[in-house]
Amino acid sequence: MQVLHIVGARPNFMKVAPVLAALRHYPHIRQQLLHTGQHYDTNMSEIFFQQLGLPTPDINLGVGSGSHTVQTAQTMLAFEAFVLQDRPDRVLVYGDVNSTVAVSLVCAKLGIPVAHVEAGLRSFDRSMPEEINRLLTDQIADMLFTPSADGDRNLLREGVAPEKVHLVGNVMIDTLIRLQPAAEALWPGLQARFKLAAFGLVTLHRPSNVDDPRMLAQILHTLDELAHEIPLLFPIHPRTRRRIEEHSLTPQARQLLLCEPLGYLEFLTLQRHARLVITDSGGVQEETTYLQVPCLTLRENTERPVTVEVGSNQLVGRNMDLLKRMVWEILGGGRRTGAIPPLWDGCAGERIAAIIANSI
Repeated sequence: MQVLHIVGARPNFMKVAPVLAALRHYPHIRQQLLHTGQHYDTNMSEIFFQQLGLPTPDINLGVGSGSHTVQTAQTMLAFEAFVLQDRPDRVLVYGDVNSTVAVSLVCAKLGIPVAHVEAGLRSFDRSMPEEINRLLTDQIADMLFTPSADGDRNLLREGVAPEKVHLVGNVMIDTLIRLQPAAEALWPGLQARFKLAAFGLVTLHRPSNVDDPRMLAQILHTLDELAHEIPLLFPIHPRTRRRIEEHSLTPQARQLLLCEPLGYLEFLTLQRHARLVITDSGGVQEETTYLQVPCLTLRENTERPVTVEVGSNQLVGRNMDLLKRMVWEILGGGRRTGAIPPLWDGCAGERIAAIIANSI
């Protein structure tokens, strides 16, 4: 049996690693790794491959950046040309990036079975391109692996056949658990490098926050104010840096500790030691929930409601006054640690591998 794994962007890398590793225990399964090239630069991609212990991709389509439409279309064209020559028995897609839906559409047209890892997540906000990717991929896939029970409920409500749905847990947490010791070993060096004691950690990259100059200015102004209460370390995404420079907002971020993007291990240990995390990232919501670190999410909704209902995450939306109140509450001792959701135990990849291996 030949299994083809598809990755296109950094969140996929953390998700594919445990599945690749678990499937190696089944000698009748041959694996290939295909990188569409949606994210591919040293700081933002290659270092993740190195730290996660991922093999060099067998195939790189080199799609690169572009609008959602251009990126999706180019991925479909390039992937179809490849898969017509080397047809796998099953394709595994991960998460909700453009590569995920593009490859799924091609496979559906060609009759190639697709398994979706991290299926069933819903923000119920169709203005998010990722929500469209999730909805379409889940209707196409014949095998759907969900990280939490809300994913099962969403899929069943949308008419997906129950026998296609498998609750397996969160593969990102598999990677976190495996690499946490290596990440922790980096803490003394990071602490010295950034001169950190008590600190908060910031990530910001979503278009709704960084592409609107007024919103970006409000967020930076608020973070700058909060940095007087607690140092805020901000590994800045290239997209966010460009927007700050384009709109001459650098003075708004004068008090923030800006740095270049960090590798997975460095960022993981910073999350572990932060007093709080301010983010608009879906993956960070999950990681802070497992680490039981207070997380304040600058979004009106989340496709990961279990991080709010069970974990340490709280939605702030675009309300900067609420953000300040929540930070002050945390610094005053109102630390919300939450609990770890069921099946977030480091074994999701093994469950997925067993289901795939037994599906022949």
